[in-house]
Amino acid sequence: MRKIGFIVCFLMIALALNAQDDISFKVICNRQVVVGEQFQVTYELDGDGSNFTAPNFNNFEKIGGPMSSSSSSIQIINGSVSKLEKHSYSFYLRAIKEGKFTIPAATITVNNKKIKSTTMDIEVVSDTRSVSGGGGNNSVGNATANSKDVFLEAVLNKKSAYIGEQITLTYKIYYTLPISQLSISKAPSYSGFWTKDVTDNNGTIQQSSIIRDNKEYHVATIQEMVLIPQKAGNLTIDPLGISCVAQVKNENRQSHAYDPFDNFFGDIMGTSYTNVKKDIKSQPIEIEIKALPTKDKPDSFMGAVGQFTFTSNIDKTEMKSNDAFTVIYTVSGKGNIELLDILRPVFPHDFEVYDPKVTTNTKNNSYGISGTKKAEYVVIPRAAGDFEIKPTEFSYFDPAKGRYVTLKSDSYSMHIDRSTNKGYTGTGDEYTEGRESVTRIGKDIHHIMPAGRLGKDGSLLFASSLYFIIVALMIIIFAITLVSYRKINKFNQNQVLVRNKKATKVAKKRLQNAYNYLKTKDQNHFYEEFSQALWGYISDKLNIARSQLSMDTVKEMMTNKNVPEDIINQFIELLNSCEFARFAPGDPGKKMEELYGKGVEVISKAEKNLH
Repeated sequence: MRKIGFIVCFLMIALALNAQDDISFKVICNRQVVVGEQFQVTYELDGDGSNFTAPNFNNFEKIGGPMSSSSSSIQIINGSVSKLEKHSYSFYLRAIKEGKFTIPAATITVNNKKIKSTTMDIEVVSDTRSVSGGGGNNSVGNATANSKDVFLEAVLNKKSAYIGEQITLTYKIYYTLPISQLSISKAPSYSGFWTKDVTDNNGTIQQSSIIRDNKEYHVATIQEMVLIPQKAGNLTIDPLGISCVAQVKNENRQSHAYDPFDNFFGDIMGTSYTNVKKDIKSQPIEIEIKALPTKDKPDSFMGAVGQFTFTSNIDKTEMKSNDAFTVIYTVSGKGNIELLDILRPVFPHDFEVYDPKVTTNTKNNSYGISGTKKAEYVVIPRAAGDFEIKPTEFSYFDPAKGRYVTLKSDSYSMHIDRSTNKGYTGTGDEYTEGRESVTRIGKDIHHIMPAGRLGKDGSLLFASSLYFIIVALMIIIFAITLVSYRKINKFNQNQVLVRNKKATKVAKKRLQNAYNYLKTKDQNHFYEEFSQALWGYISDKLNIARSQLSMDTVKEMMTNKNVPEDIINQFIELLNSCEFARFAPGDPGKKMEELYGKGVEVISKAEKNLH
């Protein structure tokens, strides 16, 4: 027993003496990175220390850290006992500007003595230059996701199109690492395009696998958009920016003596991973938009582009005057159906025609927008006789054929009998012959009464007390109306003020619609209304054109309005959450409730600071 005690004491003393030798404290990172790249900086201590103090990374954006880790091992070689103990403190930084900089030293206390780490020179280059690996074999725990591990790609279904022709734009994310917390950091403005989000994933991202460049990737569709160009020329679609968190494997590339204990426990415990925030963006895309040809352009062309059919339907062709009938004109097909107009049909002059009721039903998917648009007319014939409703033309441009197509509706022969309703008191003209068939036109015109005895009936109103009271009231009402008119006219002339005043009212209406969809758990309509409430409110409140809306412009304009930074950050975060909340994991109903509550709160705060 005494021998065992002696051996234990000897080992403890030997370990303590060896632990004090060769204390090193160094910084490890890549020596060259590109602007915008995220990279890891690790301060590694060979030994035991405390009170770690991080430096100020003035020339970089700090994303996360410090994250500490430690390891220890014992080596016995030829009777010599040594203890290897390591402590590391990792930071995740983003390079924000080009140039040569120095990673500053950190401090730590070892054996009651404060020591400094080494420093390292680092070069930040533009993304057009090649980047060397840097750091050599001394990198340890270098957990970064490079551009080949996670990237975003924008895919168009065509590179050239006509004005009004549908274009499908799909954003796909490719990744070899586990990713989470996807959020849109910057949405394109799509200047020059009418857009519609046709993403259909029911709140979950559909994933698949693909081999690309001899490497297996998981791929998921983030967003699908239908773009309809509104002007000719070479138009550019700006990149879509996305933030995510990638789970990166920590790799130890430092060469040191073989340690069987470290290898053994490393195999059993498994490889460690680090969550790294990564910002990625799609490539900008240029697309050629061609003007519609002017040759052979029909007079009935109203801007429809695609492939369509045109039909009409009438509920009856025989009736009596003053009875109503309905005729419906229907356009069906695939194209810019939400933007097209139907040429107004020409009815006989003796027909009273009411404004049409126009309804649009569309089906949206990755193949584009298709559906129907109906114009329903209610018509009342005021005269008897035989009439004809002539065919109505509908013209569209077919991009596949490169020419205009004109379709015609049916013509209808109408037989109208004289109405037997003598009690008709409509305000329109009644087309009949002779006094015997006219009972009354309007309320103020009657047939001339036969001559009879005329005489004074009561007192005259003129110059009476009631007369002067009525005149005075009319003058007062006229003055009030004139002042109100001038005030309203002045108010309407200031469009900025009009939009500002209506912003809150419109936002409340859209939030109410979103709440109704929340109760029915209709995710797609909820997120669409909620997004329109946020973007519409800030567009009207800050007088920003919809085509110029982006996260950056919103942040810049709110800053110029002296809105507190915390409210600006909350609003931007809410916009991001709204764009991608449907793709986040968790209970859909709970996500919608939380998002709705935040939206009401943030808009209320913004309203107090935006005047």
